[in-house]
Amino acid sequence: MTWLIAEDEADIRTLIATMCQVWGHPTVTFENGQKVWEWLDTIEHSGEHSLPELVLMDIRMPGKKGNELAHRMRSIPALKQTPIVLMTAFSLSDQERSDMMSNDGVDYILSKPLPEFEVLRQTLHRIRDSKQKSS
Repeated sequence: MTWLIAEDEADIRTLIATMCQVWGHPTVTFENGQKVWEWLDTIEHSGEHSLPELVLMDIRMPGKKGNELAHRMRSIPALKQTPIVLMTAFSLSDQERSDMMSNDGVDYILSKPLPEFEVLRQTLHRIRDSKQKSS
């Protein structure tokens, strides 16, 4: 199943997409938050899209931020149970983390630099599996 990757840094986006593909997950990638927002528009208006099994987005991107996108995704019935993981290179306070998780529907927040390959794989699969069991 497809994983959605949204990251404005091209090298990081390519690296993450490549890792996900090695793990057996085709990816759909976006270079900024506005492109994801436009994709969500098409989901809402047509409903005829292949939906991702997991969403992995940077928080701070041009256009819309990852937590804004997560909030919108949670308002779309077809995406309510999709695991959403955000990434950031910036320090977040406990309150900011808590707000993103409770108000925006974020399942997990990863700090950059991202964990090494195998730890990242295990983390993302654990989040996906946990979300699937709870739905």
